[in-house]
Amino acid sequence: MIPLQSGIVKLYSAPPQSSLAAFPSAGRESTRRRRNSSVVAAIQSDRPRVGTVSPAQKSSAVISPEAVSTNPGQVIEVRAVITIRQKIKDGIFQKLAEQADTIVHGIGRGIRIQLVSVDVDPETGLGRRSKEAAVMGLFQRESEKPYHVDFTASFSVPADFGLPGAILVANAHSKEVFLSEIVIHGFGDGPIFFPAHTFIQPQTLVPNKRIIFSSQEYLPSQTPGGLKDLRQEDLASLQGNGKGERKTHERIYDYDVYNDLGDPEKSEDLARPVLGGSQMPYPRRCRTGRPPMKSDPRNESRVKNSISAYVPRDEAFEDIKDKSISTAAIKVVLNNVIPVLTTVLSKSDRNFTAFSEIEDLYKDGISLNPQGDDNILWQFLRKITNIQERLKYDLPLTISRDRFSWLRDSEFARQTLAGVNPGSIERLREFPILSKLDPEEYGPPESAITREIIEGELSGMTLEKAMEEKRLFVLDYHDMLLPFIKRMNSQEGRKSYASRTVFFYNSRGVLQPVAIELSLPPTSSEPQNKKVYTRGHHATEQWIWRLAKAHVCSNDLCVHQLVSHWLKTHACMEPCIIAAHRQLSMMHPVFKLLHPHMRYTLEINALARQILINGDGIMETGFGTGKYSMEFSASAYKRFWRFDMEALPADLLRRGMAEEDPSSPHGIKLVIEDYPYAADGLLIWSAIEFYATDYLSQFYPSSAAVAADVELQAWWAELRTRGHPEKAHEPWWPTLSSLADLIHIITTLIWIASGYHAAINFGQYPIGGFMPNRPGLMKKLIPEEGSAEFEKLVEQPQEAFLKSLPTMLEATQIMSLQDVLSVHSPDEEYLGTDPDSGPGLVAQALERFSKRLDEVEGVIKARNRDPKLKNRTGAGVPPYELLMRSSGPGATARGIPNSISI
Repeated sequence: MIPLQSGIVKLYSAPPQSSLAAFPSAGRESTRRRRNSSVVAAIQSDRPRVGTVSPAQKSSAVISPEAVSTNPGQVIEVRAVITIRQKIKDGIFQKLAEQADTIVHGIGRGIRIQLVSVDVDPETGLGRRSKEAAVMGLFQRESEKPYHVDFTASFSVPADFGLPGAILVANAHSKEVFLSEIVIHGFGDGPIFFPAHTFIQPQTLVPNKRIIFSSQEYLPSQTPGGLKDLRQEDLASLQGNGKGERKTHERIYDYDVYNDLGDPEKSEDLARPVLGGSQMPYPRRCRTGRPPMKSDPRNESRVKNSISAYVPRDEAFEDIKDKSISTAAIKVVLNNVIPVLTTVLSKSDRNFTAFSEIEDLYKDGISLNPQGDDNILWQFLRKITNIQERLKYDLPLTISRDRFSWLRDSEFARQTLAGVNPGSIERLREFPILSKLDPEEYGPPESAITREIIEGELSGMTLEKAMEEKRLFVLDYHDMLLPFIKRMNSQEGRKSYASRTVFFYNSRGVLQPVAIELSLPPTSSEPQNKKVYTRGHHATEQWIWRLAKAHVCSNDLCVHQLVSHWLKTHACMEPCIIAAHRQLSMMHPVFKLLHPHMRYTLEINALARQILINGDGIMETGFGTGKYSMEFSASAYKRFWRFDMEALPADLLRRGMAEEDPSSPHGIKLVIEDYPYAADGLLIWSAIEFYATDYLSQFYPSSAAVAADVELQAWWAELRTRGHPEKAHEPWWPTLSSLADLIHIITTLIWIASGYHAAINFGQYPIGGFMPNRPGLMKKLIPEEGSAEFEKLVEQPQEAFLKSLPTMLEATQIMSLQDVLSVHSPDEEYLGTDPDSGPGLVAQALERFSKRLDEVEGVIKARNRDPKLKNRTGAGVPPYELLMRSSGPGATARGIPNSISI
C-alpha cells in the first residue's frame, strides 16, 4: 500500500524500489505525453454536461465566452478533476500521519477549491468567485500516470459566472500535497486546464490559499479584469521581504552573494572569500537567510547536510529525480569515502606505478575490504550499504574503442573541437602572441613561441600564409591562469603552469599540435619564466612532450569545470531563474516559454554549494586550482564573461572560429567545417531561435508591445541590476526594446540551459573518465635537463610520468564526480518536450519545435557516418552525439535535457 500525500490510502502495485530506473513508464515524458486525452477519457463517461471535445479544443483549451450561457437565473453544474501525485515511497511515520489525516478530514476532503472568473463581480470589484467545494476522495480514479490519482469536486455556478481563469486551493491536511493539475468540465464544449505542478502547503504553515491559473497565456496589459489582483498577489507572494531565514516549505525567490562556501568556524584553512561585490564580482545565488557565523559575520552559517539547504519548494527534486540523485550520491560516497577509508587503513595513498593499474579500475575494480572479511569497519559498511567487495568503474568511451587513443597528438587536438570543453579554442589572428597582463607584475608580454618554432612544423608554409589561410589556432590559458599559479603551486601536491598551445590545420583536414608554452610567474633570475615544447622525434623528447600535453589537459579541465561549466551555465542561469519567478507571472508567455528550462537548477546549485564547490569540496580536492578554485571562477567572470558573447554565433565569431556569411544557413560560416560542437550546435541554436520566434511573435506584433510589457521589462532589469549587479551598466547588454532583442535573449538563455550545458556536461566521464587523458591536477613540474628528476625520467619514463599525475585516491575522486555529472535521470525531460505545459499556444509551438529537432537529429546521424568528417568518424573515433537531443538513463554521452538539472 502506498499512502497519498493528501491522506488517501489506496492499493497500488509499485515496482521494486531497487530497480526504478528499469521502468521507463516512471519517466515523466512517457507518462504524461497523453495527459490531455487521458484526463478527458477518465471522466467523459460521467461528465455533468454531455458534449464532445474536438482536437482543437484539446490543444488550445480556450473557450469563447459566447459558448457559455448567460441567461439569468440558470445554473451550470461543473465538475473538477484534481490530479494528485503520490510519493514513490513513504516511511512508517508518514503513513501514520496521513492515516490520521484521513480520520480527521475524511477521504480527500482536506483539500478545498474555489473557482475565480475572468469577469469582474460588480459588487466586489474582483473576479467572481464560486463557493468552495471539497475534493471528493470517495470517487478517486487511478490515473494513467504512475504515482498519480484523480479526484473530483462538484460546483454549481450561475450561468453568467463567466469562464474560470484561476482556482484557489486550500489544504487542511497536516502534510503538503503535490497538485499536478486541475481540469474543469462544464463550461462550453471543452475542458479548461489548470496546470499546477506545485506543492500545496498545509494552511497551518501557509494560511493564504494558493492561486492556480489556467493554461491561457496573458500579457500584463491583456489580463482579464477578474484576474488582475490575483496576478499581482501571486507575484508578491514569491518575492518575500528579504528578511529572515527561509523555511523549507516556502516559495520565496531572492538574491544573495556567495558567502556560504567557507567554514572558518570548523578550520581557519577553510575560510573562503565572499563572491559578489566590487572586489570579487560574481552572479547572485538564491538567498537562504541563514544566520551569519559568529566568528565571521560576512559568512553565512553552513547547513549540517545538503538535504536541509533551502531552495523554493517547487524547485526541489521530484521523487524520481531525488532517488536518482541519491543513487548518484551513494556512488560518490562509495567512490570517495571508501577510497579514503582504504587510504587510512593502509596508512598511505600512492601513485599509480603502471598504466595497467589504471586499467584495473575498469577490469578488476578497487578492493573495498583490503584487510579481509573480519574487518569490523568493513562489516559495518557492508551492512548499511549492501556494497560488494570490489568496486568497478565503467569503461570510458574514449578508451573502449581505442585504449591508446589518448597518447596520440591527433586525439589531443580532436578533443579541442569535439571534446568536453570545445568552446575555448580560438583562431590565431595576431602574431606575436601577446599577454594582456600587467608586465610589471607578470613579465614581458611576448610569448616564447617564436616564428621559427611554428614554421618548423608547417611543412614549408610560412607563418603569414598559414594565418592567411586560417590554419593556425591557439588554446590560450596564459592570462586566465598565470595570476593564480604562485598560490596554486604553494599547495601541497600541486604544480601547474599557465599554458598556451598552438595548432595547425593541415592539408589532410587534421588538426595537429605545433607547440606548447608553459609559463610560471617571473622571478628575478627568470624574468620571462616560459618554456616551449614541441613534439620531437627522440624518445626522451616524446615523453617530455606527453608531460607538456598532460599539463595542458589539466589546465583545460580546471577551466572547463570552473568556468565553461559551473560559471557559464549553473551560476549565470540562477539569477535569470530568480528574476523570472519574481517578475513574470505564471500566466506570462515568456514565463511559460522559459519554465521547462529552469527546472531543478536552483536545487542542483544548492547541492553543489554544499559538497562540490565549497571549501574542501570535491572540486577543491581534485583540481590544480585547489582552495583558490572559486576565486579563479570569479576572476574569469570579472574579466571575460559577457552576456552578448554567450550566444553561439557571437561566441564563434569572437573566437575567430567563424566568419559572417549571409549566404550560409546560420548567417556565419565555420572556419573549420569539421568542428562537431559548432556544426551541430548551430543546428540546435537555429531550431531554438525558430521556436522562440514562432511563439513570441504571436504576442508581440511590434517593438512597442515589447517595450510596454511591464513584467518583461522588470524581469530583464532585475536580472541585470540584482542578478549581475557589478556588470549591470556594461554597454553590451541587449536593450530589450524590440521583438528581435527578445527573441535573441530567449534563444541565448534556452541555448545555455539546454544545448550548451549538454555539450560540456554529459561527456565528462565518457571522455575524461580515463584519468591520464584529462588529469585534474599535476603534482610535478617538467624536470630540467641535467637534474636528478630528469635522469629518473630517462631511466623509468612511465613511472616518472605517472608520478606527475594524480594519486589513486585523487583520480578516483574526480572519476566519481565525472561519473555522477554525466548521468541522465530516469525522468529527464529533453529539448522539445514539456509535459507540464498544458494545452495552449506554447504547446503548439513546442510540437513544431520537436519536429524540427527530429530533423536535426537526422542530420547529425548522417554526419556521424560521413568519412570526410574525421573528428567524428574513423578507426576508434567515437561519433559526436552530445547534441543528439534524446537519451536513455545513465552516462550515454548524448541527450539534451531542457534544463541544467545535474
